[in-house]
Amino acid sequence: MTDRPDSDTSDGIREGEGNDERKFETRRQGAVYQGAFEAVIALLVAALFGYWLDGRFGTAPVLLLVGIAIGFTSFTVRLIRLGRWVREAGPDAGGESASGPDDARIRNTAQHEDREH
Repeated sequence: MTDRPDSDTSDGIREGEGNDERKFETRRQGAVYQGAFEAVIALLVAALFGYWLDGRFGTAPVLLLVGIAIGFTSFTVRLIRLGRWVREAGPDAGGESASGPDDARIRNTAQHEDREH
């Protein structure tokens, strides 16, 4: 074995490939957590905005309920898009998804970071 990260091992697999896949999976998991966090925040912000508007205009609880409905719709749409992206994105997938980062960009970023170190 050599000190080079791209040297071949005895089984024919390049040493850097497993590391790239691990980085890819870590970035993918990060994107999933970010999407879930955004969905929850959207619900909370919309509900709090509706509550604030109710206090300002004296329409309690109408605008709070509208805010909750808008937030829940946003929450649901975000989670559906996230679920589609997770199903479509995988280590072998290569296309770009409209609702999340594409695999090629994540892999390229991981490879670029390897070259810098």
